Amino acid sequence: MSIMPDYTGWIVRAKAGRDKDGLLCVVGVEPEGKRLLLCDGRRRRTARPKAKNLSHVELLTDGFDHPAIQKLKQGEPLSDKALRRALAAFRDQLEV
Repeated sequence: MSIMPDYTGWIVRAKAGRDKDGLLCVVGVEPEGKRLLLCDGRRRRTARPKAKNLSHVELLTDGFDHPAIQKLKQGEPLSDKALRRALAAFRDQLEV
């Protein structure tokens, strides 16, 4: 069994489930290494991330430069408000 790489800080789009087509941020990987832990700061808060299989998400970017994402990559706690702002900035960048 292989361990999943660390996708923390990546922005993803859900391809399946209730969150389908929604933008989420990877805040970690399950200890077993099988599923990503995802949050959007609104429906899925950082205190209770959604676990989703890698095959059920589309990886959009790992290079999005936002202070909140950098903070997350460094292992610092992140507020829901900061996460919402980072996802909104990413969404605006997609629309340009």
